[in-house]
Amino acid sequence: MIDFLIGIDTDILLWMNSFHAPFWDYFMREATDRFIWIAFYVSLMAALWIRFGVKGMIVGVVGASLCVLISDQVTASVLRPWVGRLRPSHPENPISDLVHLVNDYRSGRFGFPSSHAANTFGVATLFSLLFRKGRFTVVISCWAILNCYTRVYLGVHYPGDIIVGGIIGILAGLLIYYLIIYISKNWSYFRSLDRPMPSLPFWQRNERIKIVPCDIPVAVFILTLLYITLKYLIQL
Repeated sequence: MIDFLIGIDTDILLWMNSFHAPFWDYFMREATDRFIWIAFYVSLMAALWIRFGVKGMIVGVVGASLCVLISDQVTASVLRPWVGRLRPSHPENPISDLVHLVNDYRSGRFGFPSSHAANTFGVATLFSLLFRKGRFTVVISCWAILNCYTRVYLGVHYPGDIIVGGIIGILAGLLIYYLIIYISKNWSYFRSLDRPMPSLPFWQRNERIKIVPCDIPVAVFILTLLYITLKYLIQL
């Protein structure tokens, strides 16, 4: 049964990895870099600050950091060495010659499960629950899915790596979210704030703000995609 699933996982990887073009090679290599999303991370912090105030921003940032810490440690430090599954791109993997690489990018040795998937889906889950806005949930989910797809496109992860990593990230996001809710209900320091929100009791709603805070990350996400595209066009 395990061999059957591994075979399917390999076939799907090679099929997905076979669709390549110069633009997409450049786009996926750029999009997989965590540093390209710095403006997006800052926009999430700004949205937290506008929506929930300074205290809410701090709690949100600390929560997201804990979420990434948990998902990253579980995937990279615990499961990867234990499972020991080689990345498709690793030279010791028998299928490595069949994998299309971009600029000889191979990443590390082991790839199961994917830390990229765990981290991005963890953050996406946490922030979706905090903001509870449909369009924001769609966009931040697209951000997580894009980050995951780049890993398969570049041949450094099997789809199975992505699926398991994403599940771990979602669980981490849920854990941190309900931890925040528990703290907000049981710590007097947070209960003392005025006009508590029903969903997050220790953060105060600011009705005077006209801008929808979660639209800021939405705009920055779109601008980042345009930025990567323009960088490619300029280099032509």
